[in-house]
Amino acid sequence: MSAPHPLNQAVIAQALHDLRNGQLRRCKAMGFGEEELDALKHPELVSMLVNATVSWCSVSVNREVLKRLLSQVHDVEREIATVDRMLRLGASTEMVSKFYGLTHQEVALRRDILGLPKRKGRHPVLDEAQDVALWERWKAGITERHIALNDDMAMLALTMDLAEAMTLPMSVIWSAIRNWVDQGLV
Repeated sequence: MSAPHPLNQAVIAQALHDLRNGQLRRCKAMGFGEEELDALKHPELVSMLVNATVSWCSVSVNREVLKRLLSQVHDVEREIATVDRMLRLGASTEMVSKFYGLTHQEVALRRDILGLPKRKGRHPVLDEAQDVALWERWKAGITERHIALNDDMAMLALTMDLAEAMTLPMSVIWSAIRNWVDQGLV
């Protein structure tokens, strides 16, 4: 004897759930008509449909929605990696909040998870040699990457790379860059 078809069971379970919650349109969107919905009011008919060994329904995959959902997973993973990188490179809580909407508590938790020490006070300002070196690297970076001065996400990526290469806190580099842009020194 064949076992009941699992797809039938899943569809009936969903239809009954939707009906109990007043979602008649969802049942109709699945393909049920008035006659079939009326049959779902009778336990013996529901039992017959659930236990049918032949599939009386089919599945259709909306590939565009599926692709969007799968890309969201990658976006979230990329966002987490970027936030972690920012924090390791010395980004301020305000920077992380601005770019990724995390609260101060969420940033503090991320810092704890990463095992980063608690910061006290502000990072020191750049000395003249660091300022000149940063200016030269930043100018070269925006030219090479064709970054518009108002493209904050591209500027953020460049800032992370500069912080890594120069072993300077990201918040200090970001502050210097924003200052240059605000003063129109580009």
